[in-house]
Amino acid sequence: MTKQAILHRMVMPGHICPYGLKAKYLLERRGYRVDDRWLTTREQTDAFKAQHGVQTTPQTFIDGVRIGGYDDLRRHFGLKVADPDAASYTPVIALFAMTALMALAASFAAYGDAFTLRAAEWFISFSMMVLALLKLQDVGRFATMFLNYDLLARRWVPYASIYPFAEGLAGVLMTAHALPWLSIPLALFIGGIGAVSVFKAVYIDRRDIKCACVGGSSKVPLGFVSLTENLMMVAMALWMARMWV
Repeated sequence: MTKQAILHRMVMPGHICPYGLKAKYLLERRGYRVDDRWLTTREQTDAFKAQHGVQTTPQTFIDGVRIGGYDDLRRHFGLKVADPDAASYTPVIALFAMTALMALAASFAAYGDAFTLRAAEWFISFSMMVLALLKLQDVGRFATMFLNYDLLARRWVPYASIYPFAEGLAGVLMTAHALPWLSIPLALFIGGIGAVSVFKAVYIDRRDIKCACVGGSSKVPLGFVSLTENLMMVAMALWMARMWV
């Protein structure tokens, strides 16, 4: 017997509800034949909400019973629903995975071998640049979060806005092996202060706060990953200083 569901979703000339599309796909993937009913005007949508006493669309009905919106539908099928406020390491895992692949690809293109010392250098410098890019998307928001724990920024507030530019510049110069007299002390300075700040906030003060490392909207907990980011900069600076000398 074919399972059937009724789905009410917004499909308007200027807007097609993405959650409606996701709900339809989920139902079809679960073997349901979907009676796809479009809400094509704002008036029709408002009337539907008032009739069923709901605040949002899409709305799914199975066997005459209202299941609810997309998240409710996932719960109905026993699927996980993400908590938008939950801490997550996913952004930094994705970031470091991609910068590692970028470094390996660049090394292979340049030297015919993915696994070189240059690839290790590029991994760190590429990571610095991408981390800076994420912060630079909204410097003000990043600075606000950064002020929660950075020791220098708390003493001199403009440093919070300067930091992503300094990190990006150090990453670019280290990638190019250019101006080591600038890139090395710059990375040592911001990486060292960052490492001390994170260590104090997390391991001494025992504070449970979010890290600004991937931008001001981050849900990444301040801790080991944040400390690693800063120690990577310090390690890269020391490595390049040894080569330069």
